[in-house]
Amino acid sequence: MEHRHLLPDEIDQLLDGEAGFGVAPLLAHVENCPKCRAELADARQVVNALERMPHFAPSPLFRDRVMTQVQVFEPWHVSALDTAKRWLPASRPARFIGVAATSVFALVVSLSAVWMAVRLDAFLFFFDLAGQRARTALFDSLGGAIATTFGSAAVDTLRTGGVAAIAGVTSFLVIVVLAAVGLRALVATARRRRAT
Repeated sequence: MEHRHLLPDEIDQLLDGEAGFGVAPLLAHVENCPKCRAELADARQVVNALERMPHFAPSPLFRDRVMTQVQVFEPWHVSALDTAKRWLPASRPARFIGVAATSVFALVVSLSAVWMAVRLDAFLFFFDLAGQRARTALFDSLGGAIATTFGSAAVDTLRTGGVAAIAGVTSFLVIVVLAAVGLRALVATARRRRAT
C-alpha cells in the first residue's frame, strides 16, 4: 500500500465506516501517508458539511409538474396489453364467460369470412338486396321531405341514380350542415368581439 495513494472509492470506504479484511491495509496506509491523510480529512469535512445542511423536500405537486413535461414512449404492444387487461374481468367465472364469448365471436367471424370467400356471388346478392331495401326504406321515409324541398324530380332521380345519387345528396346535405355550423360559429365569435 505504500507505493500508491488511495483511490476515491477506497476513501469512500473509509468514510462510510465499512468493515472487512480490505479496510485494515487502507487504514495503515492513511497513518503512514500524509497526502492520503489530508485527502481523507478534507473528504470528512465535506461529508460533515453535507450532513449539517438542511434537508429540503419538493412540493407535493413537483412530480406532477415534471411528469407533464416528460414524453413517455409506450410501445404498441404494451398499450394493447394494458387495454386487454382493462377489458378482462376480475373474477374467474367472468373470465371464463368472456373467453367463451370471444371464442364464439371469433368462430362466427371466421366462418362468415370463409363462407363469403366460397360464396362470393351469394354475398354480393345479399349485399345488393340489402342496399336496395335500405334505399327503398330511405325514400319511403325521406321522400316527402325531399319532394317538398327539391321537388318530385329529385326523388325520381335519386330512385334511378342508385348509390352514386344517394352519396351525392348525402354529401350536399353534410356540406350544408357544416356551412350552417361554421356560419353560426363566426357570428358567435363576432358577437363576442363586439361585446368586449
